[in-house]
Amino acid sequence: MTAPVPAASADLHHTHNSPVALSLRGITKRFPLVLANDNISMDVKWGSVHALCGENGAGKSTLMKIVYGAQPPTSGEIAVDGQTVQFHDPSDAIRLGIGMVFQHFMLVDTLSVTENVILGAEPGSATAINYAAARQRVAELIKQFNFDLNPDALVGSLPVGLQQKVEILKTLYRGARILILDEPTAVLTPSETDELFDFLKNNYAASGNAVIFISHKLHEVLHISDTISVIRDGKMIGSIPAAGATTETLAQMMVGREVTLKVNKQPARPGEVALDVQNVTVKGEHGNAVKGVSFQVRAGEIVGIAGVEGNGQNQLVEAITGLRAPESGTITYLGRAAHGVRGVEAAGVSYIPEDRNERGLVLDMTTAENYMLGEHDRAPFAGKFGFLNLDAIEQNARTLSEQFDVRPRSASLPAKSYSGGNAQKIIVAREMRKGPKILVASQPTRGVDIGAIEFIHARIVEARDQGLAVLLISADLGEVMNLSDRILVMYEGQIVGEVEASGATETQLGLLMTGSGQH
Repeated sequence: MTAPVPAASADLHHTHNSPVALSLRGITKRFPLVLANDNISMDVKWGSVHALCGENGAGKSTLMKIVYGAQPPTSGEIAVDGQTVQFHDPSDAIRLGIGMVFQHFMLVDTLSVTENVILGAEPGSATAINYAAARQRVAELIKQFNFDLNPDALVGSLPVGLQQKVEILKTLYRGARILILDEPTAVLTPSETDELFDFLKNNYAASGNAVIFISHKLHEVLHISDTISVIRDGKMIGSIPAAGATTETLAQMMVGREVTLKVNKQPARPGEVALDVQNVTVKGEHGNAVKGVSFQVRAGEIVGIAGVEGNGQNQLVEAITGLRAPESGTITYLGRAAHGVRGVEAAGVSYIPEDRNERGLVLDMTTAENYMLGEHDRAPFAGKFGFLNLDAIEQNARTLSEQFDVRPRSASLPAKSYSGGNAQKIIVAREMRKGPKILVASQPTRGVDIGAIEFIHARIVEARDQGLAVLLISADLGEVMNLSDRILVMYEGQIVGEVEASGATETQLGLLMTGSGQH
């Protein structure tokens, strides 16, 4: 039997039995080798936005999976609206009004907005879905929440910001009173982020519902939240009012020490052109992903490329690093052309790839082996008659792990054993050791905790100050604005604007990222 249209979705306003929407008491979750959540207690009030912060691996996702019924706690108690509950699976949580929007959307591109929203909760009988009633309900919800959506539009044709609204509609259609969002702004432009925040705070929470907002963007957390809880190493460090809190306070709670969040750098002193990209066109899956792009990066400067993901940045990076041949145009490195990965590397280019597990590391290889990737056939790692110089390989690992603060300090540990931040440091250390003239850094701190972000940013600025030409590609607008000397914006495969980083604003860049305000 299929489910009827949930009556609770008809109105945002609900009556409550308790001022506390969600109460966690002593939540502990043990895995065979890890204590993911250690006696965590937390209260989320109705009518509020409650942020949950912590470094990667702190236990945030595990805790929310428990709240959403996707995992059982080892021990502890959950209460919803004052009533103690037990969840066997997410359907139990959904029935009690808990909805979750995951970082990676769970939508079917070939279905319409309405079909995606009602999927799994279709009104009617087992033999006949009442599609007209479903579409009417979805249209009512769209109007009620002022979402700029057409109920008949194919989801695959929608921009990312609207796809996220479809995900939120799915939870509201099922009557969600407590909405959990996991890194909801990771793929949004500043204007899409503003729209989301306006809905969450001034519409949804203001009507008496509750929001749990998981994010690593501390300025956003401070902007939207009423209360902020911080988890570190599986333990609850504390919950504080957002009013009066600062990014520095939160960072210190998350890391356990003082963290410098502002990149400390002097003005750039650009030298000769090191990387010269002229009229480059690169094929993508559907036509040309990069269309006649031209720019230069000089020695001693950081040029950032901003843009919503999927606008040709990946294909451009692949062309520059030799992974993909351009259809047309020229790329020169220190005045000369190069072809293929080996040729580009020989021309003086080091590359920090977007996906460390797919392209940056060989996960089953040891730390020492990963440190010498790409240089295994030359001195000092290759000895006489082509044999590896094991002493030199191990010494290199010890030196780099010390210099780049990679923990644990082990030459023999497989790369898959490291946290995201330490794995990323291995890649940065290896690429910087090569002594490049040009550094291409693609999403260099994606999925990396605050302490490692601080460290990696400092190394990138050091590289610039040592005379390297740095090309930074990042979907994190704050990172681009903080690190860059000049910022280029990509939209639909083209460079649509260039601004000096010192005078750039999020609004200005956000307009360019959506194709508006081109100059």
